[in-house]
Amino acid sequence: MRRGFGSDNHSGVYPEVLQAIAQANVEHALAYGDDEYTARAVRKIKETFGEQANPYFVFNGTGANVLCIDTMCRSHHAVICADTAHINVDECGAPQRAVGCRLLTVPTHDGKLTPILVQQHLHGFGFEHHSQPRAISITQPTELGTLYTAEEIRALASLAHEHGMYMHLDGARLANAVVATGLSFRQLTTDLGIDCLSFGGTKNGLMMGECAVMLNPTLDVEVRYRRKQLTQLLSKMRFVAVQFEAYLTDELWRRGATHSNHMAQLLKEEVSRIDGVRILYPVQANSVFAQLPRPVWTALQQQYFFYDWNEAHDEVRWMCSFDTTEEDIRQFVAALRELMEKYRAGH
Repeated sequence: MRRGFGSDNHSGVYPEVLQAIAQANVEHALAYGDDEYTARAVRKIKETFGEQANPYFVFNGTGANVLCIDTMCRSHHAVICADTAHINVDECGAPQRAVGCRLLTVPTHDGKLTPILVQQHLHGFGFEHHSQPRAISITQPTELGTLYTAEEIRALASLAHEHGMYMHLDGARLANAVVATGLSFRQLTTDLGIDCLSFGGTKNGLMMGECAVMLNPTLDVEVRYRRKQLTQLLSKMRFVAVQFEAYLTDELWRRGATHSNHMAQLLKEEVSRIDGVRILYPVQANSVFAQLPRPVWTALQQQYFFYDWNEAHDEVRWMCSFDTTEEDIRQFVAALRELMEKYRAGH
């Protein structure tokens, strides 16, 4: 399959991760995480996010998000999130079905919540006829490729805690944010007041599996039972755990995230030189959102796979991966330029 720009989920797997899986595929090991491989991965997570951090490995990102929400909320609670949030748009109502809570969405211009935007939902506390606001959930980087600063996250977390609420972070692409901000994983999460975290790696070179990390010890109560009820307990957990161990060893995560961020910057620079292409949001991680004529992007999709983000407004999304090459971008931009030239000539 030709390398496209549809999703960093389309990329392959780090050789180091495949090697780690192969090395764990010897002899027998206890199931459900009671093995030496998982114990080593847990230590890595603690080294990364702080000693109080407790990881719970799950099958996928939706599982990590739902487990975090299920840990924070009960069915009469509500989670405040941006209207573009993955938990609202791309998880088929999983939080609502599995937990039973509401999602209170907030329209944003850049995918980012602010204390002022959140305030509209901070009411009805103690009023039995209203779902009770229980958590704020943000995505870092956002679904629009934008980044929260440390100060912005701290302000939201402080607001949540002032109202007796929790703060969740969807970190499916957290490594890209860490590279872009120059902060550490801990500095961008634990130290800012994040209570629980969905820590992803499949978008940056892992094969499968994600991790729900409890950063607030008061939340880390009976999570293992809730994970089991949510059908997210892996029997051969070592094969997910060793991936995270390899990911966090010698900063393997940094290599891929740095590269994919750099490729996105290169892509932005190249397509910005083409008349008729408009970049929609700041390119701060590994995604580029653009607006261009429908006949052009639909024709380009015949050559490269990518998603139309908002078909009504001719907005598309191009994602770069840890294995995207400069040649991939040159060929893609050349095809786009040729189609734009043909389009302009016909108009």
